[in-house]
Amino acid sequence: MSTHYVLIDYENVQPKNLAALKDDAQDRTFRILVFVGVNQTRIPRDLVFEMQAFGGDAEYIEATGSGKNALDFHIAYYLGKLARAGADDQFHVVSRDTGFDPLIRHLQAEGIQVERRKGLFEIPWLKVGDTDSLSEQLDKVVQNFNLQGKSRPRRVRTVRTTINNLFGKGLSGEQLDALVQGLVERKYIAVEGERVRYTP
Repeated sequence: MSTHYVLIDYENVQPKNLAALKDDAQDRTFRILVFVGVNQTRIPRDLVFEMQAFGGDAEYIEATGSGKNALDFHIAYYLGKLARAGADDQFHVVSRDTGFDPLIRHLQAEGIQVERRKGLFEIPWLKVGDTDSLSEQLDKVVQNFNLQGKSRPRRVRTVRTTINNLFGKGLSGEQLDALVQGLVERKYIAVEGERVRYTP
């Protein structure tokens, strides 16, 4: 069985719900590597507990020095090291830094299965798939939106577009209406004109 390595650039992206990977891991093995800079001296307790749930499949890697792109070079080193050791494994570099893209394209050309993700919500198995009920669909939408943190859509139009993208752009207007209304009824969002407010 191949391993899915999730390499998180914690200076660039601070994921809020690693537990979503654990929940989705029935038939997949995830290994989590969180890369932290030397000046990042505080780690949120929620992240600590979520990392603990993965046991030996999760670790922190601290940069050994400071400087421009210091953490990026650490990530690149571990990515190359791990990719060489496991040709069938898959790699997800979680970062908004486009500087990784040339390296990722090179590795892809070498046959390595690797992608850069802007957040955990872009990992394919955490996107919404076909489910049987509206309730299950709403659960997945909420999970995905939670992973987006401060990047969650703030207007009705972008909420609808984001949901439709999660379903492979295959939803009708009526289905989108039902999902948005379901989020309102769950008190997950409040709609104020064209704006969307997320409730605590």
